[in-house]
Amino acid sequence: MKRKAYTRLLEWKQDPHRKPLILKGARQVGKTWLMKEFGSREYASVLYANFDIDERLRGIFDTDYDVPRILTALQALTGVIPRPGETLIILDEIQEVNRGLGVLKYFCENAPEYHVMVAGSLLGIALHPGTSFPVGKVDMLDIHPLDFEEFLWATGNEPLARLLPCPDWQLLKILKSKFIDLLRQYYYVGGMPEAVFSYVQEGNLAKVRRIQENILTAYANDVSKHAPTSDVQRILMVLNSIPSQLAKENRKFIYGVLKKGARAAEFEVAIQWLMDCGILTKVPRVRKAGVPLKFYEDLSAFKLFFLDLGLLAALSGAPADMMLIGNQVFEELKGMFTEQYVLQQMVAREDLQVYYWSSERSDGELDFLVQKGGRLLPVEVKAEENVKAKSLSHFVAAHEGMKGVRLSMSDYRDQTWMENIPLFAVLYAL
Repeated sequence: MKRKAYTRLLEWKQDPHRKPLILKGARQVGKTWLMKEFGSREYASVLYANFDIDERLRGIFDTDYDVPRILTALQALTGVIPRPGETLIILDEIQEVNRGLGVLKYFCENAPEYHVMVAGSLLGIALHPGTSFPVGKVDMLDIHPLDFEEFLWATGNEPLARLLPCPDWQLLKILKSKFIDLLRQYYYVGGMPEAVFSYVQEGNLAKVRRIQENILTAYANDVSKHAPTSDVQRILMVLNSIPSQLAKENRKFIYGVLKKGARAAEFEVAIQWLMDCGILTKVPRVRKAGVPLKFYEDLSAFKLFFLDLGLLAALSGAPADMMLIGNQVFEELKGMFTEQYVLQQMVAREDLQVYYWSSERSDGELDFLVQKGGRLLPVEVKAEENVKAKSLSHFVAAHEGMKGVRLSMSDYRDQTWMENIPLFAVLYAL
């Protein structure tokens, strides 16, 4: 399975100032597979240690962080001789180990010639008690579910994917029905690697949904395992409310959807917990379009999006026929999947800061306001071929020199103040 992150791993390997690399990401986004695949292709050998499976590994850092001793122990337990520059050392599920992250500082300072990768759920890395983070001693790489371009690669549609970065709009218009059909499939399957692999190998929609439901169950089990007992119920309430939150016309997160009379103070920790483990993404509101957008953030208003489209479909109980036949997924689900889709493509990019804007009088709202370097991009998302963009037009008119983007099912056109870009070509828009 081809992943864009592979190129980043190559850059890391070739960097003379390379530090131990932490692959961050929610459970089951493909971190372990990516590390093993990279190791098998780019190194003479791979020393793989999984601290969740092999209990003998769990006390390896208890006495000290002496790197030669640790390397000897890893060799004894795995049978692989770690050789500088030739062996990729993979320390998987490191959140299961007391003081696990601390060893990375000593690899960085005392043994930089060894190539070390570490993975674990964001949950464990962020919340493991008694572990100090090795600030400045590690490199980090975020791993996300497959974006739409990677989904096209995985499903054997690489020739179509090559048309998107520098599009011939007339050709894309001819191929529009094919792209929209693939987009429907992506809405249902999503980008979790196991679900995509199963879909490609077997095409069994029911099995794909079972895989998605199993992942959701694993996330709920993580809540019970790792979260403070007093917070478990609130965390699950927030998690299970996401479909109804996104199904609203105004997707601003409303505490009252959780329960009558709910207040921010009651659920702030729960929301932060789900963000820390990578399951939810917060998109804050800004009051003003200025660079940097962070200066104008409204801390009291935000939207919450899910990790993955397919998992959102499973959590919502959206049936396959509604997702895959006709335009119901675009027309009858109030655009919730389409806005989730666009956000998911933006999150996979590391060069974008994503917010949304609404007026103080609540008479106008932009789905997203994106900062890329010193440039601001106002984005309106339409699930159908709706060509009206009232909020976008007013926003652009009020900000001289700004050009908007509308993502919709309509064909490409440039209206001077705004470009309409087909949803399947969202990566071009960004």
